[in-house]
Amino acid sequence: MLKVYGLFLVSGLAVGSLYALAGIGLVILRRSTGFLNFAYGALAAAAAMVAWQVADWGAWPPLSWFAALVTGVVLSVAYGRLIAPALAWREPAVKAVATLGYMLILLGIMGLIWDDELRKLSLPTDKIAVTLLGVRVTVTRLIALGVAVAAVIAMILYLDRSRMGLNMRALADDRDHAALLGIPIIKVETLAWGISGALAGGTGLLFGSLVRLEPTVITFMVIPATAAAIVGRLTSLPMTLLGGLFIGVIEAMLTLYKPLAPLRAMTPFVIAGLMILWMQRGTSLTFASKD
Repeated sequence: MLKVYGLFLVSGLAVGSLYALAGIGLVILRRSTGFLNFAYGALAAAAAMVAWQVADWGAWPPLSWFAALVTGVVLSVAYGRLIAPALAWREPAVKAVATLGYMLILLGIMGLIWDDELRKLSLPTDKIAVTLLGVRVTVTRLIALGVAVAAVIAMILYLDRSRMGLNMRALADDRDHAALLGIPIIKVETLAWGISGALAGGTGLLFGSLVRLEPTVITFMVIPATAAAIVGRLTSLPMTLLGGLFIGVIEAMLTLYKPLAPLRAMTPFVIAGLMILWMQRGTSLTFASKD
């Protein structure tokens, strides 16, 4: 029985790592540009499908992985340069809703290019495994967790210690003041969209291998990713990492308990809702009595 729990724990950590990695991409972009990108899952889905297509053409496998990263970057930067500037001074809710339109556009394009059939995205590391505490763990799962942890550490150091990272933080605080200080707005925003897109490409590649290669499924990965970002208050990368891992593990463990298994899809909503309530503790409602 312990081995069964161990298998589901490992599976939950692997999927949770992908939620966390996507959440990290959302937080980085939110902290730098003010955009909560609901099209993030669609970027990941497009990257995964391009990787599959390149591999299906018989290309060298690393070329397909590189194609996934490039796809994520190009699609992300395209929105950041062509659409986002027109929304720069709009309310956060307007910015977020605008990205939903981009998500639908990408889903429609993917539906036109690739018909609905069963596909498989395989990585060489899927066939290599190690045994940890009696549980067989594929290297792909270890890579997913390692990439998520490495992304958090790298981005914390980058944002806190590099000049460009400081510029990104200043831009998020106040766009007008950042411009007055001489910060290159276009350059900084393009970099933020590019980093977020690269993380989306990597997430889609791993998700397509570990979970399921289907555009719609990968696109709606943005829901648990957003929940993970909310756990991190849309600012904290370490808490976003922990939030993603926690959501993945809870989803996996609920599968073992049949009465609650059908409700596992609600996990991100419940955790995000509880976190919002926690963040709002002690805050009076705007229509509450002041007597």
